[in-house]
This record gives sequence, structure tokens and C-alpha cells, in this order.
Amino acid sequence: MGQAGFWDDQAEAARITTEHSRVTRKLERWERLSREVEDARELAALDPSYEDEVAEQLEPLIAELAQLQEDALFTGQYDNGDAVLTINAGTGGTDAQDWAEMLLRMYERWAADRGFDLELIEASPGEEAGLKSATATVKGENAYGVLKAERGVHRLVRLSPFDAAHRRHTAFAQVVVAPLLPEDDAIELDESDLRIDTYRASGAGGQHVNKTDSAVRITHLPTGIVVQCQNERSQTSNKQTALRILKSRLAELQEEEREAELARERGAAQDIGFGSQIRSYVLHPYQLVKDHRTDYEVGNAQGVLDGDLDGFVRSYLLAKAAGQVV
Repeated sequence: MGQAGFWDDQAEAARITTEHSRVTRKLERWERLSREVEDARELAALDPSYEDEVAEQLEPLIAELAQLQEDALFTGQYDNGDAVLTINAGTGGTDAQDWAEMLLRMYERWAADRGFDLELIEASPGEEAGLKSATATVKGENAYGVLKAERGVHRLVRLSPFDAAHRRHTAFAQVVVAPLLPEDDAIELDESDLRIDTYRASGAGGQHVNKTDSAVRITHLPTGIVVQCQNERSQTSNKQTALRILKSRLAELQEEEREAELARERGAAQDIGFGSQIRSYVLHPYQLVKDHRTDYEVGNAQGVLDGDLDGFVRSYLLAKAAGQVV
């Protein structure tokens, strides 16, 4: 970084600077933890009566070491980078659209707790309530590696607020996670494979007010992937953002195919296809959130919906590292 001409290639300089910052944070973290462990060791050696103080001193270290264990599980090409999060309402009508908005709120809170930056790119409101779909970028260290634990179909069971008889309903929503590729990524798109539609952004307002009159929808014909962007003020900016997200989705498709091949080789039981139901959130007649891949479960469903997802993420990453799930 100190060499003459380092900034001549802006893109490469930015990449190296980002990597330098990431490695520096790791090194500083290791040095701080080493000092704190040494301090605890010295305190324990002074007098056995300091046992309670040492235990108290070690508690935050143990929690942080668990986080380091999680970080060590990220070995994929894109795991250290940012992510694109897409939520699509599935079967269940208005309940499913409401469920999609509940999931978006859950990820917004979880991202804030982890120090990630979540920016909404597109939100298509439902006819009565909720969202048909939403797309957001999530930026932070290991954002993609962490969010991969969430891709799949999420199932909600509750007493429907949209049913006059207040009966129990089941709703589904799909979560798609892709690596957010750099703007100068080398993935090439054939213009003949794209259908680009522009439309006037409109919506019910409220929390997810549409900000533009020049929304763009791009359909990748060979794969059927559809991406939309409507948060920029110009059609050109929306198109550039949509193309970047499309490239990210195509990269994720390649990742899924690679992981599916690895899963077949090692006999992992889980399917990562479109319809794989990964987790159930039961709010009636009892409260329970259960991950069907790892059997990890939590009785405080409201806490999970308020963003307490780390237990599910960690159990999935450990099971994945052990080759038990995809």
C-alpha cells in the first residue's frame, strides 16, 4: 500500500485496502484476546481465592471465542463478503405476504444487532398487507457466509389476523441469499438473454415507501431469475443495480450447483433446492421455532422474530462443517 502508484488502479487499490482492514481487525482481535487470557492466567496464579473473579473475566472471552469458531468455518469463495437477501412470499395468500414482511423485519433487527448494514433495494407491497417480495443488500464481514444459513423456505403457523374466524393458518416464504459481487466483476451477461422492463414504482407507502418513478425489472431468460430495483431516482442507476444483483444471483446459482455436487459425493441428507423447507415458526397452539436441518429449536418464538438468530446460524455452520447438511 505504500508503493508509488498504488492508487493508479482504483478498483484493485480498494480491494487491497478492504483486505488489509479485514486482516488488521483479525490481528488486533487475536492480540487483545491473548492479553486478556494472559491477565486471567496471572490473576489465577496469584491466589486461588480469585477463582470467581477469573471466571467472570473469562465469560466474555468464551463468548468471543465461540464467535471466532464461527468465523473459522467460512471457507467459501464469497463467504467473507457482502450479500444480497431476497424474500419472496409463497403459498398462503395474504398471510404469506405478511409473513414475508415479518421475515424482513426479523433480518433487519438481526443485522443491526450484528453490526451489519442492511439497505433495502426493492419492496413490492401485497394487495392487502405485507410484501410480495423484497430485496436488500447486507454489508459486513462474513455477511454472505452467515446468511447462507437462512436460504430456503420458512414456514409460519399461527392464528391468522386476516381470517374473520381467527383460524390457524400456515404460510410460506422463500429466502434467497447471494454473494454481492463487486461492480467490476468479470461475469458476462448476454444481452439477448435479458428481458428488461421499466415501470412506474407505486405502493401503499408506510414503512417501505417507493422512492422512484423509474423502476427496472430484469428477467434472465435461461434461468428464469427475476430481479427488480426501484430505490434509485434514475432509471440508469436502477438498471445498474439490478444488473449487479442479477450477476450475484447467477453466482449463487453456481455455488448451489457446486454444493449440491459435493453433497451427493458425501451423502449429505439435505436438499438445497427451491422447495426445501428449512425452518418452522409455530406461534399457535404453542411457541416453538425449529430448524429441520439441525433439529436446533428455541421456545421463545417472539425473541427469534425480534432477531435472535445466532443460535440457528451457528448450529447450521457447525453441522455444515461436519458434512451433515448442505
